[in-house]
Amino acid sequence: MDKIKLGLPAGSLQNSTLEIFKKAGFTILNGDRSYFPIIDDDEIECMLIRAQEIPKYVEEEVLDVGLTGKDWIVESGAKVIEIDELVYSKQGMRPVKLVIAVPKDSKIKSIKDLEGKRIATELVGITKNYLKEKRVNADVEFSWGATEAKTPKLADAIVELTETGRSLSANNLRILEVIMESTIRVIVNKKSFDDKRKQQKIRDMVVLLKGALMAEGKVGLKLNIREEKLDEVIEILSALRKPTVSPLSETGWLALEVVIEEKHVRNIIPKLKSFGAEGIVEYPLNKVIY
Repeated sequence: MDKIKLGLPAGSLQNSTLEIFKKAGFTILNGDRSYFPIIDDDEIECMLIRAQEIPKYVEEEVLDVGLTGKDWIVESGAKVIEIDELVYSKQGMRPVKLVIAVPKDSKIKSIKDLEGKRIATELVGITKNYLKEKRVNADVEFSWGATEAKTPKLADAIVELTETGRSLSANNLRILEVIMESTIRVIVNKKSFDDKRKQQKIRDMVVLLKGALMAEGKVGLKLNIREEKLDEVIEILSALRKPTVSPLSETGWLALEVVIEEKHVRNIIPKLKSFGAEGIVEYPLNKVIY
């Protein structure tokens, strides 16, 4: 049977991507310096590739499916089909932003001030198109890396991806403008999309990956509570959905189960105890699927 060729982003997104696959139920073993990790699914074979290159290889049918940023899809101009969006990044479960940044002490205060200036970036196409829309003429140069270090000696400004902005600030840069937000997209080429078996397998994989992402930062909570306290308990639980409530064999008592944000647990459990809750159990989640 023809295996599905899956491209996974190497580099900064590699560890977080492999961890999400693990929570989704796929164990991927990656030896040192190996670009062909082993996955415990006989229908899939993996390859680690720079996120920048994945759209091209998917379009050219070298890969059936790949995970890459929306920014690189736009930059490459690759004709691919976006199956779904996965919201995660190197450090957390959030989109990244493509921003124009300048030195903190720069006299550049607005996008118009970039007229005639030099800008360094890996995303040359997106940057040029953005400046064109703003009717600004600037010299946009490709950066081979270490873009944040290019200003002020090698460039007047940079265009760079940032998750929190802390790295830019640490390099004495301030954000001038946000060009776009970018998230991870699952992309396929038309041939693979038209293959019903492959398309279904890819969609099944995405369901599990999204379930793993939905479970991030959340835990399950079980407890027993007296029936007359139910409304008070439900009021303090910030649930994804209404709690599951079922009667216990002991009259007047109910069992309650709910999924909540883990960060709220330390405040909620003492309150539950004060309402007379018993048998409180907190447990981790791998996937939450609706």
